Amino acid sequence: MNDGAFLILFLAFIGLMGLIPFLLRKFQIPTVIALLIVGMLIGPTGVGFDLVGMLSKALSFLGPPGKNVETAIQTTDSFNTIINSLGSLGLMLLMALAGMEADFKLIKSVRKPVVILSIFTFLIPAIAGYWVYWYFQPQDLAGKLLYASLFASHSVGIVFPVMRELKLSKTRFGAAVLISTVITDIASIVLLAVSVQLHRQSMHISHSVVNGTLSIFDHVSGSFFGNSFVPVFLLIVLAYLIVSMAAVYFVGKLLLKYFKPNEDVLITFVLLVILVTVIVGELLGINLVVGAFIAGLGLSQVVQQRDMLLFKRMESIGYGFLIPFLFVSIGMKTDFSAFQNSGSWLIVILTVIGLVGSKMLSGFTAMRMCGFNNAQGVAAGLMTVPQLSATLAAAAIGKDMGLLGDDFFNAIIILSIVTTLPIPSLVRLVLSCNKKSFEENEYQVPNVVKDDTLL
Repeated sequence: MNDGAFLILFLAFIGLMGLIPFLLRKFQIPTVIALLIVGMLIGPTGVGFDLVGMLSKALSFLGPPGKNVETAIQTTDSFNTIINSLGSLGLMLLMALAGMEADFKLIKSVRKPVVILSIFTFLIPAIAGYWVYWYFQPQDLAGKLLYASLFASHSVGIVFPVMRELKLSKTRFGAAVLISTVITDIASIVLLAVSVQLHRQSMHISHSVVNGTLSIFDHVSGSFFGNSFVPVFLLIVLAYLIVSMAAVYFVGKLLLKYFKPNEDVLITFVLLVILVTVIVGELLGINLVVGAFIAGLGLSQVVQQRDMLLFKRMESIGYGFLIPFLFVSIGMKTDFSAFQNSGSWLIVILTVIGLVGSKMLSGFTAMRMCGFNNAQGVAAGLMTVPQLSATLAAAAIGKDMGLLGDDFFNAIIILSIVTTLPIPSLVRLVLSCNKKSFEENEYQVPNVVKDDTLL
């Protein structure tokens, strides 16, 4: 891709990413939704116009003579790949910041809500997903477990920005929802791995049929572990969580010992630590979201004990540059044609009703059992509803392996659209109508860095 074409495309991209959320802010539309709208308007599957494609065609004269069409296609593909990669980095940094912001004193105070919310928001949606798939394919055990894992997973990438924007991340309510969301995601990853392994064994698959994955489990024979796969994988996940947190904490202390918080090279090393943690997790079949959050948790004690300046600088890089690309890239990939090619609308209807109903029921029931009020129960249920990157990635794996049919895959795409777009606005509405209910559990963290030290 020509440098000049890239700069013009990037200029248009950044301009829309700044302008549209600013304009929509006057209508009380959350930033997350505004960025999703930007992506939908400019993406190839959007409801508006394909900005990247149009500009690529207009700038094709910058390429080799006589190859305007090829140049435009190559420019579009290359730029979309760059945006998706920046979005993945944004998701990684978002989850790392969520972990770094966690306060262990606050975590100890919400152990009971975390346990109950994790159990309920995993089991009830998983049972609902299992039943929905069983209704259409009662003989396919691997498919039922896969659909159960899709229902059980959450979208932390949507949950945390909403909580942060509404200033809930430092409350008992926010801590309980965030930590239980990550735990549930870990459990859904385990269930996904089990379903894939069962499918391989039933189909006698001896090699990988999943493209674009780093997991070592996707590159070994389905019969390699035999019946011991589940306990082996659980031990691997547990070992990864413990070793990663300890290693990141130790490395973080060393970094702050040899570097001052205001040194630029410290940011480079911290990003390297997070990336290594994420890559190791991906090699073990553990999603990027979990790896980045664990890295953030390992760094949180170091940062909060020593100096919050490092966190503030990381936060500026994340929310000021990388994280917006996450939501724009999601919007660009939103495919509304799924509404036309859904195959069986009964699958879609049962999938949407089953997931939303089970998520709301599990979140509300768990929070009420732990002493939270009705408004907090409704908000917790709503926050577990969005199905985004992790769900779509798992569904894509299932489709690639032949484990998930086109009708079910399209149902998941439609599910991601109808659960992602309205939820932040609904949560905002619930909170605006019940402000006092959420202020009661607030937990203030001392600010160790004055704002003027960042200038």
